[in-house]
Amino acid sequence: MRNTVSKFLDYLKTEKGSSPNTIASYKRDVNNLINYIESNSLTVGKITNTNLNSYLIYLEKMGKAPSTISRNVASMHCYFRYLYKNNIIEQDPSSNLISPKIEKKLPEVLTMEEVDILLSQPNDDDCKGIRDKAMLEVLYATGIRVSELINLKKDDVSINLGYIKCRDNKKKERAIPIGQVSKDALVKYLKSARDIMIEDPNEDFLFVSCLGHKMSRQGFWKIVKSYANKAGIYKKITPHILRHSFATHLVENGADLRSVQEMLGHSDISTTQIYARMSNNRLKEVYTKAHPRA
Repeated sequence: MRNTVSKFLDYLKTEKGSSPNTIASYKRDVNNLINYIESNSLTVGKITNTNLNSYLIYLEKMGKAPSTISRNVASMHCYFRYLYKNNIIEQDPSSNLISPKIEKKLPEVLTMEEVDILLSQPNDDDCKGIRDKAMLEVLYATGIRVSELINLKKDDVSINLGYIKCRDNKKKERAIPIGQVSKDALVKYLKSARDIMIEDPNEDFLFVSCLGHKMSRQGFWKIVKSYANKAGIYKKITPHILRHSFATHLVENGADLRSVQEMLGHSDISTTQIYARMSNNRLKEVYTKAHPRA
């Protein structure tokens, strides 16, 4: 049985093109499974669906997280499917295995008060502060991804119409409205700071670094972190937290999920529904604290 593992790993690498991390995970999972099987005096051709379910129960009793057990199920599916296709076993015992349901962890968000404090930190008396203010305001006003923010071009902004255009990593374009506060911050940046900061007059990226080039993800992450520290917000702050906060606050204030889905650029509304759960949890907290008979 051990000799099938190395062949299976070669198959993952050469035929499936799996990443080194995936191969390492599958190797660990399959070897652990074989240890369990051998300790129960079984052979590869005698393994049944019941044996594999017993192993999953064993993992659960060992305190393994549902995500770990789910990954083990994926490893077993792939391994036994390989054995079956190569006529090493007569039937696939993993075919009816079901992964445990994994509860999605709710993302961290800022309160509306924390957002106000964070966005008030940049000093808009200098070019850097004006740029930082505009970037933070646009990020919270639109909920776009950081990669989309730093890839915005100057022509993607329509101040008069109150929209920005952005493209996701699949080059799919969407238009998102911006409010008056973010429009004012953008106008100030475009009129008072950008032309001073750019090195090349033909630079078309909207936001540039202090060296006059396109802003990097890491550079913007440092900007957000520094202002969070300055504001005294000690949550685990990342630029993505403003995207989550944008969506959560919209839903809390009555926005419909379809509109939020479109603005976020989610292909599946089930991804957007997590913000409805967060809003419901928030309402429950408010009710519990405020209702005399809660």
